[in-house]
Formats: sequence, C-alpha cells, structure tokens
Amino acid sequence: MDDSFAIDEVVRRTGLTARALRFYEARGLVSPLRTQSGRRWFGPAELERVHRIVALKKAGLTLGDIKRLFDRKPIDLAALLSAQRERLAVQAQEIGDAITLIDSALSRINRGEPLDAATLCSLIRDGDTVMNDQAKAWKDVIDRYYTPEEQAEWHAHMGAAPQVSTPDYLAQWRALSDRIEAALPLDPASDAALAFVREWFTLLEPFSRVATPAMWEGSARLYADMGAWEGKADAGFSKRVWDFINQAAAVARAAGKDIGPVPAFVQARG
Repeated sequence: MDDSFAIDEVVRRTGLTARALRFYEARGLVSPLRTQSGRRWFGPAELERVHRIVALKKAGLTLGDIKRLFDRKPIDLAALLSAQRERLAVQAQEIGDAITLIDSALSRINRGEPLDAATLCSLIRDGDTVMNDQAKAWKDVIDRYYTPEEQAEWHAHMGAAPQVSTPDYLAQWRALSDRIEAALPLDPASDAALAFVREWFTLLEPFSRVATPAMWEGSARLYADMGAWEGKADAGFSKRVWDFINQAAAVARAAGKDIGPVPAFVQARG
C-alpha cells in the first residue's frame, strides 16, 4: 500500500470528512481497500473515483445520479477535468473582470474623480450577480431541508437578528473557520479546542438569542448533512470545521465546561 493513504490521511489532504467518504462507500460509489483490521485505505483508483464524485456533485448531480452514471459506463476523467477547468476558467475570468473594474473605480476615487453612470451600473451588475447566485444556491439547500412552514418560522424569528445576513458577519465566520482549519488536527479536549468552541458560540449568539428548539435542531441537521451540499452554498466554514466544533463542544460539555453563550433549552439538556 505504498501508493495509498489511510482514510484519516485522505481526510487531512482533501478536506473531505471521514463521514462523507464512508457515506460514499455505503452508497456503492467507492470501494476503498481494507487492511486485515478493517481499516480503509485509498489508492489512486479509489481517489480518482472520489475526485469524480466531488466534481460531479459540484456540477449539480445528486449521489443517485452519480451512482446511475457510474453503473452505466466508465467516466472519461480527461473530459471531466476539461469541463471542470472550463467552468473554473469562466469563474476566474468573471472574478478577474470584477477585480479590474473595482481597481479602476478605486483609482478614480483616489484621484478625486467621480464615478460615471456606466461604471456604477457595472459595479451593481457584478455585485448583484454574485449575490443572486449565492442566494439561489442557499434557497436550493433550504428548500431541501425545510418545509415552507419551517421557513416562515425562521423568517419570523430572524427578523430580530438582521446582522446574521450581512457580508461582514459571513466574513467573520470565514476568518474563524480559516484559523480552525489551520490548527487541525487538534485534540478536541485541549484548551485550544475549547477556546475555538467558545469563540464559535459567541459568534453564533445572534442566532442563539432568537432560535427556537425546532430551529436549533433543524440547523444542526442541515449542517450535519453538509457533505451533501458543501461547495454549492457558502456557509462560511467547512464540514471539517463543523465536525470538529461539534466533537470539541461535546467533549467540553461532558467535562462540565462552559462552551459559551447557548440557548437555555440547550443548557438544560446538560
């Protein structure tokens, strides 16, 4: 098994979760090698298949679609990579054009020049396109996990916490997630892990203050299944970070430690 990795090493190198890899295996999408003790190992063939799964998911296919595709015929990896490259190239071009436009606008502002109507329209268009794409992605995810009645409950309660919808708030989640990612792997029982947990729940406090038990549990289910939609909607943090925080929080609570501001109904569970 010189040219293969144990599942924990695959998790570390790819950012995927062990749960996602085991789920792919359970669905018959990948068949990792097994040691005599039953430990999963992934060689080039298995990792190539995992790459195909991830790429096809990002292209919008469900795991059921991918399974049917795998069962029907082998997948041309070169064609898949080419399509993935083309999609990324288009995104890169759009991002590059937007950055160029912003740099030009900043340069004019720094020179004391007003922005003309055409430039302002372009800035609005580019910003609106990004926001609309992300909003649609989130709507697709939310519609999958919440009934219209549950969504109405969310809207009614979250009106008291408007800050959770701001770009600045999402940027704070990204910054925290990046620091946690950089620290992993990390002992969930360590002081550093507890510090991250407390920072996490402090940042989550605007939601915690207004959440009902149903909203709290629904949110937990949504993110527990993050492997099914990660890459389509931007949560501000990765599945790997979510799993770590949940593990570290459980360890801290079991030890009777304060994990930060959480709803009273969560505290009551002990």
